[in-house]
Amino acid sequence: MIDYRNIIKNREVRLKLIKCLRFIPTKLYLKMVYRIKTGKKLNLKNPTGFNEKLNWLKVNDIHFEYSKYVDKVLVRDFIKEKIGEDYLIPLLGVWDKFDDIDFDNLPEKFVLKCNHDSGSVKIITDKKSMNIKKLRKFFNGRLNINSYWLGREFPYKEVKRKIIAQEFLSQEEHGDLTDYKFFCFNGEPYMVEVLNDKSTDMKSDLFDMNFERIDARDIYKHTDGAVSRPVHFEQMKEIAKTLSEGFKFVRIDLFETNNKVYYAEHTFFNNGGFWLFEPDEWEQKLGELINLDV
Repeated sequence: MIDYRNIIKNREVRLKLIKCLRFIPTKLYLKMVYRIKTGKKLNLKNPTGFNEKLNWLKVNDIHFEYSKYVDKVLVRDFIKEKIGEDYLIPLLGVWDKFDDIDFDNLPEKFVLKCNHDSGSVKIITDKKSMNIKKLRKFFNGRLNINSYWLGREFPYKEVKRKIIAQEFLSQEEHGDLTDYKFFCFNGEPYMVEVLNDKSTDMKSDLFDMNFERIDARDIYKHTDGAVSRPVHFEQMKEIAKTLSEGFKFVRIDLFETNNKVYYAEHTFFNNGGFWLFEPDEWEQKLGELINLDV
């Protein structure tokens, strides 16, 4: 099977692909990418599986106003209103272009990322040793990509692309922050995916809302050994419930560090809608939780 992710690693190839493929109608494009990534046919007429239904939503349940939830700058106002500013990672700056960044006014440790995509993160632990040339190339490349065209995820289409700097969280110095990704259906968290070792060898483990392990997986390996229950797990569930209210499906991502819970992001199409859960019974179980008639 072709690894779609490897096809788009090279920036120049990625930009050329995006420009060429944007002329393909959305339904045809989704069927093509779904086949490449999963090896299966995408049924948009009568979807039953979780990822089939996510792709159906891309075509039939479009809400461009969702842009304010996936924009890492604009969503901050929503978070302040819904659960309070204390759950936000402190913001150090927002810029339209890389060369607008005034590094002299940033602390020795900080995090740079784009507001419009996934994965455009650079953790700076020693400002003096930064390679400005490499950082410029990386972020200029990211700013040139409209994430909508990769997976036809409509919330990203109108996002005004920017670079942001956030406060460095202490756990990042000793390794990646653990991600807690709550899968929420109609305002109710159903399961949480715990991601570890993101920058080295990603591990993924699924748990129900009692933090009992679910015997399912996506493309990542399970963690060797036990996974600790978050100290603030009950609080995290309540946050996920509050932030997911009114959506057929949304994934609410949270961090736990410094004895606090921090908001990370909203995601309406888990892994773009292209990574199936195994065994297939879980793909179907999760699919049953999305009511397309509402």
